[in-house]
Amino acid sequence: MVHQDEVCRTVDEELWRRWMEVLMERAAETGRNGEVPVAAVILDEQGRCIGHGRNRRETDRDPLGHAELVALRQAALVQGDWRFNQCTLLVTLEPCPMCAGALVQARMGRVVFGAADPKRGALGGCLNLAEDPSSHHHMDVVGPLMQERAGQQLAEWFRRRRR
Repeated sequence: MVHQDEVCRTVDEELWRRWMEVLMERAAETGRNGEVPVAAVILDEQGRCIGHGRNRRETDRDPLGHAELVALRQAALVQGDWRFNQCTLLVTLEPCPMCAGALVQARMGRVVFGAADPKRGALGGCLNLAEDPSSHHHMDVVGPLMQERAGQQLAEWFRRRRR
């Protein structure tokens, strides 16, 4: 017998993979524009996009210009609230400590990431703010999803950048 949770997870994973494909394309375009190729989207509980972002640190000369923060700002305007308990953020790279902290503050319901980041990732990489006892909010974290492809995209971008 298949439980409802398993059916929902399968449906969700199909949706997440479709969105991750879109995000990989957006991230590639971002990389061609000189930014670290990371893209994010926030989906409401019906699976509709309410915010999206790409890295914009170089473009905007903004140290806070990470894809996740850009998406959060837009989604907050769209939904008229800063709380995201029923929402899912998808992003091509595991969030850094700054972004993971912002996601905790925003009470994000779930985060799905593409490539794990063992050096700087803060949702299981070098630390896990989603489960830290000091966190007032604990998110569901799924990832890595499409690790090989997402990780390869970033590795190739950094390889070209260093030449």
